[in-house]
Amino acid sequence: MNPRRRSRNSEEANESTKRQRRKFVACQRCHAHKIKCSGDQPCAKCVAVGCADECQYAPRDRQVKVNESYLDLLLSENRRLREQSGSSVNEAEATNDTETGPPRTAAEIPDESSTGVSNPLIGDRAWFHPYAPSAPPIFIGEAACTAFATRFRRFLTGSNATAHIPRTQYVKDWNIAAANADNVQWPSLQQARLLVKIAVYQIGSVYHLLLRKSTFEKLEEIYQTGDFDNTINKCKFFALFAFGEAYSMRAEPASGSRVPGTSYFARAMGLLLQVLPERMIITHLETLLLLSLFSYYLNRRHSAYVLIGSAMRLGLCTGMNHNIPESQLIDPVERQHRLRVWWTIYIFDRMWGSKMGVPSQILDEDIHLDMPSSIDPPQLHDEQFSDPEYLTANVKLARIVGETIAKLYSRRKYSETFLQRVQKLLKALKNWVETLPEHIRLNQDDLEANKKHITSLHLSFNQCVILTTRPTLLHLLIKLSDNGGATSNRGDGSEVVSQPVLTLGEACIHAARHSYTIILSKWIKGSLPVFGYFHAHYLFSSALVLAMSSFVPIGNPGDLGSFTTALEVLRSMSENGNLAASEFFHNLEQVKICLDRYREERQQRRGDRGTGEKRNGAAAIGPGGITAYTPTPSMGSIMGPGEAGIGVGQNYGTAANIGMPVADAAGGFTTAMAFLEPTMQDFLAQSDFDLGMLNPVDTFMNDTESLYTYHGL
Repeated sequence: MNPRRRSRNSEEANESTKRQRRKFVACQRCHAHKIKCSGDQPCAKCVAVGCADECQYAPRDRQVKVNESYLDLLLSENRRLREQSGSSVNEAEATNDTETGPPRTAAEIPDESSTGVSNPLIGDRAWFHPYAPSAPPIFIGEAACTAFATRFRRFLTGSNATAHIPRTQYVKDWNIAAANADNVQWPSLQQARLLVKIAVYQIGSVYHLLLRKSTFEKLEEIYQTGDFDNTINKCKFFALFAFGEAYSMRAEPASGSRVPGTSYFARAMGLLLQVLPERMIITHLETLLLLSLFSYYLNRRHSAYVLIGSAMRLGLCTGMNHNIPESQLIDPVERQHRLRVWWTIYIFDRMWGSKMGVPSQILDEDIHLDMPSSIDPPQLHDEQFSDPEYLTANVKLARIVGETIAKLYSRRKYSETFLQRVQKLLKALKNWVETLPEHIRLNQDDLEANKKHITSLHLSFNQCVILTTRPTLLHLLIKLSDNGGATSNRGDGSEVVSQPVLTLGEACIHAARHSYTIILSKWIKGSLPVFGYFHAHYLFSSALVLAMSSFVPIGNPGDLGSFTTALEVLRSMSENGNLAASEFFHNLEQVKICLDRYREERQQRRGDRGTGEKRNGAAAIGPGGITAYTPTPSMGSIMGPGEAGIGVGQNYGTAANIGMPVADAAGGFTTAMAFLEPTMQDFLAQSDFDLGMLNPVDTFMNDTESLYTYHGL
């Protein structure tokens, strides 16, 4: 380079630097006096004259360069918010013989760049279902699987008059009272030993409910001393006898209940509720835990929640949510037992609440207790306790479940968008499954090799993933229905469905397939409990997602065969006396009927495509009719390429009928693997800003007001 030119450039740079250095703002006092200001806070002149407190600077309005596209984005967001806040709401009450609720509103289909903060399933008002003229309406929780089934059926029928199906398959109050009046007696010692062994084996490995060795020693002591009248011991062992009968008998006709063990359960309940203890002992809490869990076998979910609430409050009264000083409770077995009983109460509180869509009864911030651990010597630990790492994993999963209900299914106000909250929950679930100890991981190669508590833990994990992602899957289904089945290529070149929505939908489908695989394997090999609640519940939840999967491009038409298989398994469980399976089978049977009609209507609409008629895909959304933009389909229809060959109704069959092995039909793909998918990794890596600007689900919930709680029925 020419030396003269280099010198000129250097001089220009120095001049530019000097000009920049002189560009500071004077404080208001120096500016008024037209004197030089140092630019400090406070400046040197104000300090010198003792006016440091008055040294203030006028706000600067700097000029910055931004891209025009960013300004356009801000302007469009401003217009959307103005239209949303200023739009008129036309309310029209609609009535129906079965339900009442909020009125419907009229709204246009939203743009996918919303920044709303609500769940697409939650409205402003709670959902109540009339049950009987003499009884108050029943509250329907937003997270309940039966409520989700109702939303799906409303989408399929295109009618918001499709009624919710109330739960009637449970042991009635008068059955419990009659069984209690029979005053069932203690069994023989041999029978008592057998029933307690069955109960401890079946439920003792899944939850910490009692001390194993101490329980058997107490049973022997009762029969040796003849102390059969101690009320609290009688309640505890009668509750254990109820579990023993439920896992070893097929029916109990004497009590009028379909579930064995009802007589022992009823007697234990009657005795326990006679006197509320002012000074709680740990055996009382053990009994409440047992009775709460057995209530699910009777499909009495409300009773189960009330019982665990009583246990929670009794525990709080004695400070069980705090560590107790070792000097005040020296026995390591009693200390560890106290700690584990509290964490079991905590697990039940979170899990029971998630089944019903009700809030947790204690905040995590109010618990100051260590996690379960082992005690020395190891032999003493093994005699009384189960694996502490398993219980710790269960506690951590229950914590995520509680956060899921609070962040996605409540009406609390959050500054984060819906997708931001979903992302944080999925990150927590991903971390949970990745940090599991090796001996707690699922053996996918041989599902039957997994112990019962391991299978139970992973089914709970899958259900939590489904709870977190299924609102988005239903949103995806409605969007595709309203837009002719296309996932991209609107008239303006933008996507109809954004990638995060597809990613969350895929994760939901993977979790459902995995749960279906586990449960079906246990059913085929005869290891599925006859009267248990949770396998029936998880199968029902998975079946709903699999039915939805058969209609979306990211799913598989073969999932409809898995849906049918799940329906048949629930039918068989129902016929064998499982009350929960009976409830879920009835719900799923109605879904099947709606599927049949939906397919017939789609075929008719395809024949009448030129007429311009549209289906009301927004019927499942709640208040608000949606006028959908319908682009030219570009990626296949909502039913998928195999629609004609699958059928809905008598033509669709099991996985075997359509030439697919069970593992392949259900995916052969664990839920943990779904977190390793590139699209999921991208979603979890997105910043809050990216999700806040993208947020493809949130307008859907803001403008339509509700998906679960649309009650203009």
